[in-house]
Amino acid sequence: MKTTTLIIGCGDIGMTLGRQLQEAGHRVLGARRKPQALEGSGIESVALDVNDSGALATLPDADIVVYVVSADRFEESAYQAAYPAGLESVLTEYGRRDAPPKRIFFVSSTSVYAQQDGEHVDEASPIEPHGFSGQLMHAAEQLLFGHELPGTVVRFSGIYGPGRDRLIRQVSEGRIAPAAPPMYTNRIHRDDCAGVLAHLIDLTLGGKDIDELYLATDCEPAPLHEVMTWLAGKLKVEATEIIQSPLKRRSSKRCDNTRLLESGYRFRFPSYREGYAQVLEEGGFLENIKA
Repeated sequence: MKTTTLIIGCGDIGMTLGRQLQEAGHRVLGARRKPQALEGSGIESVALDVNDSGALATLPDADIVVYVVSADRFEESAYQAAYPAGLESVLTEYGRRDAPPKRIFFVSSTSVYAQQDGEHVDEASPIEPHGFSGQLMHAAEQLLFGHELPGTVVRFSGIYGPGRDRLIRQVSEGRIAPAAPPMYTNRIHRDDCAGVLAHLIDLTLGGKDIDELYLATDCEPAPLHEVMTWLAGKLKVEATEIIQSPLKRRSSKRCDNTRLLESGYRFRFPSYREGYAQVLEEGGFLENIKA
């Protein structure tokens, strides 16, 4: 029988993951508030509000559940509903099933780290989030760690990719971050987000042991000024304005992906250079640039 994978919060990352899993032979269901967005994707769509216990009860059994819900606005109540409350409802529902999932994956964020002075962080680093977003993400993580169902948390760093091009547009306007003090940024391409999840799912289904926590980021933390300078070179624009860091709600830190690499994952885009080269090309940003 086909493996059934349920992706709760099936947006950009979920759809990319779903297509990859379908190619591997999975039956893929995507649950979201507006399932019309999945039309034409080949993913079976399910209308779902994760805070509606009645709707959760109608979800099919699944071998793998991926919880990749996004809060619908940057407010504490929205984060509370999307993360600890929503995940707890899903865990409660699937914890009572006769055929529970083999593993539940929760997509979290490196916003749970409070380090801000360029420190190196990994899965063992202390977690003391300052803002409500990191605090509520961490609360959801703890729910999964403490639940009887097998679970793994995947903390993504700054996600970029097709359609996630704010930094490119800032640079194209001649705006750039200051060189000093260095503000370290950590990034992961959308396709590698899906790739990491597919990799961990494959290990699970293959009976391999996996950890309960992975930090998912590319192989090269870099100062934001360096990233933007590189983009300016590709776009052939001169920096005309030094801007305050666009990472106002984030901290300067250097994330270590050693555990993920040791699990056998190999990045499609190991640094911002390969990743942004793809985004620049696919997004048509280079079409009008003269050599």
